[in-house]
Amino acid sequence: MSEQITSRADSVPSTPPAASDGRSRLQRALSGSVGRNLGLVVALALIVAVGAATATDTFFGVSNMLTILRQASIIGVVSIGMTLVIIAGGIDLSVGAVAGLASVAATLAAVQDLADSTHWIVLVVIALAVGIGAGLINGIVIAYGNVVAFMATLAMLVAARGLAEILAERRTLVVQERGFIDFMNLDFLGVDVLIWIFALVAAGGWVLLNRTTFGRRTVAIGGNREAARLAGINVKRHTMWLYALAGLSAGIAAVMILGRTTAGTSTHGLLWELDAIAAVVVGGTLLVGGRGTITGTVFGVLIFATLSNVFVQNNLSSSVQAVAKGVIIVVAVLLQQRFARPSGRAS
Repeated sequence: MSEQITSRADSVPSTPPAASDGRSRLQRALSGSVGRNLGLVVALALIVAVGAATATDTFFGVSNMLTILRQASIIGVVSIGMTLVIIAGGIDLSVGAVAGLASVAATLAAVQDLADSTHWIVLVVIALAVGIGAGLINGIVIAYGNVVAFMATLAMLVAARGLAEILAERRTLVVQERGFIDFMNLDFLGVDVLIWIFALVAAGGWVLLNRTTFGRRTVAIGGNREAARLAGINVKRHTMWLYALAGLSAGIAAVMILGRTTAGTSTHGLLWELDAIAAVVVGGTLLVGGRGTITGTVFGVLIFATLSNVFVQNNLSSSVQAVAKGVIIVVAVLLQQRFARPSGRAS
């Protein structure tokens, strides 16, 4: 008996478990969250180095760094909501139009009169309510109406933009509440309030995705929708709330753009959905769902914001910026296809 056991033990392959998946160490490192985020840090460092070498002497100044963060903050907030939706295997093309609609709704004369008689927080509440409402409509149509997310959110994009034009009568509505304007232009510890809002939303998104059951269910749905349903997850209800969160992020972005421009207009949020999707993809979130990181999305937003700043400082045209962004997106997608696992984990 002992000889049989010995012979069987000798017949077990001696290949280490780590090498059994047939991939090199480099591939395994790049497919992990640490490797992906490290790659984003390197990419951002390279862009900063190019900016330092080619731009003006003020590139490394505190003022310019804050400018980059301020420019990244609004798209960054939209991108956090987009990250959650894409991790679950969805897409939201309406966030920019919803933000435009929310900005118009918050600056209507009736709303501003109510804010004047009560408190400017009414503007914020209306903008957030419009964003959440539009997101819930998207979620209900997609989850319970079984409409493809692309088509449902495309319809919302067109409808929200049209409704914003009707409400605003194709005019720019100026914010009259000085309390709101003063608050949105405050500096806390020398940092713009818009940057603080971005930081809080990013931190909240990270906690939601990585430290809650909601986040784990989001990843599970994106990895295998049917398996998640069989595991007891209410996929339809969860999907509805994910789009509500995306709408909430659009509402927050609308408040931020109101504070920055002191005006509500139907043109606010134009093409924000494309910028958000680009940042999410560059940040390492799979378009097919099942894997993504809030940290990666933040780096993706910062990469594009820093790149734009470098181009502006070098007096390069917006057309060249668009080409550079397109190349970065294509490279990011190719790297995803090369190194991504069939299913992954969020971090």
